[in-house]
Amino acid sequence: MMPAASTPGPAVLSIAHVAVHFGGLVALSDLNFTVGEGEIVSLIGPNGAGKTTAFNVFTGFLKPTAGEVRYRNTLLNGLKPHEIAALGLVRTFQRTSIFENNTVFENALIGLHRLGRSRLWDTLLALPREQAAEGELADKAREILRVVGLERRAADVAATLPYGEQRLLGMALALAAQPSMLLLDEPVSGMNPSESARVMKLVESIRASGVTILLVEHDMPMVMRVSDRIVVLNYGRIIAEGTPAVIQKNPDVIRAYLGEGKKRA
Repeated sequence: MMPAASTPGPAVLSIAHVAVHFGGLVALSDLNFTVGEGEIVSLIGPNGAGKTTAFNVFTGFLKPTAGEVRYRNTLLNGLKPHEIAALGLVRTFQRTSIFENNTVFENALIGLHRLGRSRLWDTLLALPREQAAEGELADKAREILRVVGLERRAADVAATLPYGEQRLLGMALALAAQPSMLLLDEPVSGMNPSESARVMKLVESIRASGVTILLVEHDMPMVMRVSDRIVVLNYGRIIAEGTPAVIQKNPDVIRAYLGEGKKRA
């Protein structure tokens, strides 16, 4: 099932002439594309095409050799990852990043930490305003767990969750940062079909809540179902951009990517 055609809003993420060189190796070359308000855009390509490198540049984990990254007209070049996240641009990672020794509920609370405004003495003395703030954060944590479908797991230690639910908890941590744009790095990697279907519904519901999404994913059925547009990388360069229907028929994409098998993204 293809997503319904939609008209993207104004660009919220703008990538202009971005390049990354590691010595003589060109990891990214002259990247140019935008993501519009409310869109789901997927970044795909063969292994080693530069997708994760691009994510690292967009979120401040890697400095570009050239070019500019702007989020809602703010230049991101030179900003640290936590500064970019504070602007509303939040990412997940290929490897599950959770607090394994804490409960699922505690994980959600930890993700909400930056929203707290309590002062040290308020906490130590358990003043009423501190108690009220803690209650608000607890309510928000429960709501985030409800959104990702983990409310019944709230008391479980994170390490005891099945792999698919650990991935969902990682998404809950990202949502706790209250993003206006979410960058998802292989959210269904290693999942079975039923788990992948669950994540697809979650991604669609996150977009419906007003969050813009940029997605890197190996699972082509998911990409084709949820994406408004797809940007295809090969050897660090953009070789195609368009709707899922257009990308499926593009001969360059077929040669460079789809022809190599659905699992290589």
